[in-house]
Amino acid sequence: MSDVLDTLFATILDRQANPRPGSYTAQLLNAGEDEILKKVGEEAMEVILAAKGQGDERLIAEITDLFYHLLVLLAARGLSLADVEDELERRRR
Repeated sequence: MSDVLDTLFATILDRQANPRPGSYTAQLLNAGEDEILKKVGEEAMEVILAAKGQGDERLIAEITDLFYHLLVLLAARGLSLADVEDELERRRR
């Protein structure tokens, strides 16, 4: 799974450095942190709703959307997946 997240995060960073017309990622990054946080909140709520009776396929789709928006937030803050992995490793000890 890490390879998929790494590839997605690299794409997000590319859109940040080289915005493309029509790119949702570039639009979201350009809109700023408040808009990104709004999307993270919306997606988190959709995960909860999906878990409460919308079935596993819907839950997976909503978790995927949440992961994506969290990665956009990391990029906007100048953080990386490695920062999250380091924290997970620290907590595992």
